[in-house]
Amino acid sequence: MNRAHATREAWHPQSKQDSDVILRELEAILASPHFCNSKRYPTLLRHIVENTLAGKLDLLKERTLGVEVFDRPPTYDTNTDTVVRYTAGEVRKRLLLYYSEHSSSGGIRISLPAGSYVAEFWHEHDAHDEQLETADHPDPGAAYLHDAETDAHWTSGTHDPAQASLALDKVEAGHFTSGTHPVVVHSSANTSKMLWWAVLIAIVVGAVAGGFWWKSHAVQAQTPVAEFWAPLLRDQRSIVICTGSSVFAPQNRSGVETAGRDIDYTFVSMQIASAISQVSGELQRSGAATELASAATSSLPDLREHSVTLLGGYNNQWTLRFVDPLRFYFVQGQGTAEIIADHAHPGIHWERDSSLPYSSADDYALVARFRDSTIDGPVVVLAGLGRNGTEAAAEFATSPHYLQLLKDRVGSGFANRNIEAVLKVNVIDGKTGAPSIVAIHSW
Repeated sequence: MNRAHATREAWHPQSKQDSDVILRELEAILASPHFCNSKRYPTLLRHIVENTLAGKLDLLKERTLGVEVFDRPPTYDTNTDTVVRYTAGEVRKRLLLYYSEHSSSGGIRISLPAGSYVAEFWHEHDAHDEQLETADHPDPGAAYLHDAETDAHWTSGTHDPAQASLALDKVEAGHFTSGTHPVVVHSSANTSKMLWWAVLIAIVVGAVAGGFWWKSHAVQAQTPVAEFWAPLLRDQRSIVICTGSSVFAPQNRSGVETAGRDIDYTFVSMQIASAISQVSGELQRSGAATELASAATSSLPDLREHSVTLLGGYNNQWTLRFVDPLRFYFVQGQGTAEIIADHAHPGIHWERDSSLPYSSADDYALVARFRDSTIDGPVVVLAGLGRNGTEAAAEFATSPHYLQLLKDRVGSGFANRNIEAVLKVNVIDGKTGAPSIVAIHSW
């Protein structure tokens, strides 16, 4: 009985022609949909492959990559800024997706091993495994063990008990090959016993570790904060916190106006800084990699590379765009009034009391979580009519108490439903008070 399959051998390019083959394979990968719509992933993969081919392995360290590829300062903290680790993980995932859909050019495969920033190159070719029947060597432990381990570990790079079990079944049948010729290596009884013990221990360790992982994540998933942020955390991309920014405008009631793309020196208020701190702190505690960006200088392709959290209402162009099709949205009212309106009930809206000083008028805010078709990804919006509303929205979205209230109102499926909530926020002497829910819509 013959069965064709692809075998892989590590390949170390020795000549310029060999390197050219690798580079052609690289270009094919980068032109695929898994990479062509991103800036970050192709840049990192190209840098890694080219430096691996050049033998400059000393440059393929996390900090060096952060500095050279992602423009981080030489002294940046790799523990809090995980851009290299996250991006490398995404590159590994996309390489697997690419090779699951495409044959490698010329039998060459590029991979990035887990825990390493040095590329590996593999040569693939077809081989035929034959069922070997021999009366002289009936030992069921006969196998080419190295190939069994390679096949069992190729896709994940980690020990998988199910795959290991399959590999051992193949070991017993003597179905592994070395190169293009079937090889049968007979092990002694002691070696066979040692193999079984090693596999048994690995399975037990994996089961225990998996149990701890499941338990910790199950507990975390039960909290309303974890459930609210679950769609962004499950997306496994870094989360960009895209915030509006301002410039001083004494003629306006609020004292500021939205900063444009051409303004060099913008600022955020203390309230927005507080919102950034609350949201980034919560996301980082959940293990997510976060980046801070200005709405004025962020493009649509930039946002498509991430899960997105938008801070600010009228000073954030992306907030206005993304919530416009939703039930609750921001709109300009009569004169200079800024309001949150309701598509379902055009006569209902929420706005600040224009008869009161800006620092004494209660604010309103929109908290929204939904999947946006423009970026094909999850979005969280925390946006007030003014800066106090945005600060309160950030507090609301990171508070177990407030999110439990929201969960009770939304009902089942809280972690997966699209949600909008309008908040009223008390403001006294410019200070932000407690938020309260005035309207909810979920779908």
